[in-house]
Amino acid sequence: MEDNKNNSSFSYTYSAGEIKEARSIRDKYAERDKELSAVELMRRLDASVENKARAISLSLGVIGTLILGTGMSIIMTEIGNMLGSLALPLGLLIGLVGIGIDALAYPVYTAVIKKERRRIAPEMLKLADIVEGRSRE
Repeated sequence: MEDNKNNSSFSYTYSAGEIKEARSIRDKYAERDKELSAVELMRRLDASVENKARAISLSLGVIGTLILGTGMSIIMTEIGNMLGSLALPLGLLIGLVGIGIDALAYPVYTAVIKKERRRIAPEMLKLADIVEGRSRE
């Protein structure tokens, strides 16, 4: 009697949609060893400039708001009662410092953007030339 196990095979045909989905899932797990395109590098550089400026300005805003809240707490809570007549001027002073720090958040954001754009400008221009097909000397 012949063994049919060796001669029989099973095949399944996948649809184009299933193949595309399988490739997209595989790409998520495949290592990224291919080189990034010049446009992708430009996008990442530009995003890094904005992300750095955003992180610094948000940090300033949060710190300023916490300081402002501390000043308000000094005036409006039991701490103010313990400090007596010193609570109002001290709380106002601390609150104004917090407002000042909050007011600096946007100017610091724009200053960081300008500084970082100047820093990466040579590399960005080289990448732009690559995309446009020119060489910069």
